[in-house]
Amino acid sequence: MKINLGIRREDINRWERRVPLIPAHVQELVQNYPLNFYVQPSTLRVFPDSEYLAAGATLQESLSPCLLVLAIKEIPINLLEPEKVYVFFSHTIKGQAHNLPMLKRILELGCTLIDYEKMVNEKGQRVLFFGNYAGHAGTIDSLWAYGQRMKWLGIETPFLKIKQTIHYGNLTEIKEQVKELGREIEKNGLPPQISPFICGFFGYGHVSQGAQEVYDLLPAVEIKPSELAATVEKGYFSPHRVYKVVFKEEDMVRPKENFAFDLQDYYRNPEKYYPVAENYLSYLNVLINGIFWTPKYPKFVTRKFLQQLYGGKTQPRLQVIGDITCDLDGSIESTVKATDSENPVYVFDPVEGKTISGFEGRGPVVMAVYNLPAELPLESSTFFSKNFKQHVPGIALADYSKPFEKIKLDPVIKRAVISYKGKLTPDYKYLESFLKS
Repeated sequence: MKINLGIRREDINRWERRVPLIPAHVQELVQNYPLNFYVQPSTLRVFPDSEYLAAGATLQESLSPCLLVLAIKEIPINLLEPEKVYVFFSHTIKGQAHNLPMLKRILELGCTLIDYEKMVNEKGQRVLFFGNYAGHAGTIDSLWAYGQRMKWLGIETPFLKIKQTIHYGNLTEIKEQVKELGREIEKNGLPPQISPFICGFFGYGHVSQGAQEVYDLLPAVEIKPSELAATVEKGYFSPHRVYKVVFKEEDMVRPKENFAFDLQDYYRNPEKYYPVAENYLSYLNVLINGIFWTPKYPKFVTRKFLQQLYGGKTQPRLQVIGDITCDLDGSIESTVKATDSENPVYVFDPVEGKTISGFEGRGPVVMAVYNLPAELPLESSTFFSKNFKQHVPGIALADYSKPFEKIKLDPVIKRAVISYKGKLTPDYKYLESFLKS
């Protein structure tokens, strides 16, 4: 007997073109396992319907025959069906208010929810992610935004040659453009008004690594946070180079009492530490945020700081904040709303607390595109699918009639089961308090 799996059409916005499984991997799974795939038709998907048909999938609107439904982003409440097994990025594990109605409906319908974000190995490391591609797109969009912002301020820079990620054909084209920009900077230098050009990166995980991979195609020199002041104030720089600073936890917080910084202690007891990242921000031109954050951790860019920074008569160096993580009212207090690829940036006025779409106004330009990897749909989908396909048979062939404690699932998968047949699993019981409130 074959198991039916569905791949739903993404509909969060017209820029979401990614897929959880590419046609070649669907074909591979159909040939090697007792699986049938049903794929909803889509005119937006980066892989056309014809390729899924050629791979052996059935193209149809209804996914009702499928026990298991695969997606990328959240599924609209009205499309959820009873007793299904859903696999997607639910964005509920932090108790995100905007998705709690969806989670509540999943529980009411007796569904099982498996979240890619919680598929981790025995070391707690994620096995499925788009973070590196979010980093690629986030860096490009932030450099593009910087060029546009400086143009509004009356300063022409080489960054005007950078386009938003969605206007490139693929990642290879992007990298060639950045390399060309780098050669121009090496030859002609940067305007004195923006030199030294320094980009700061919060974090060092997949998102930050992807962001730095693109930035390093420029003639980049890495400096330490402790070297920022001397680089800017004493002129220890070249206008024919760009600079980067990677901030780790020990750079961003200090112990409240007289004891040495300890990373694991900070993770366990963040209340024992206070934030110091703002001490460095006035030296940056661009800040790219790629850290994992929950409300138990400090805020690293506050509205109060931005009020002071932008409250003077002169423009500060920091003009763009590329918040790739896009935690609303999270570690970056200027990230008060998410954006999309059609309207990717706004200016946050820290004095009035309001936002203005575009590049004009008092305050930093904030780039907070909600689904950045979708701006590189071909590469990001292929990368994700390559890692996901090995887990599909185990998810599909499991016996969901058994109680949760007895179902045979790979530990990587079992750790990611948020709800099982309409009940929160033990690791996610904490979400009950969010659902009640």
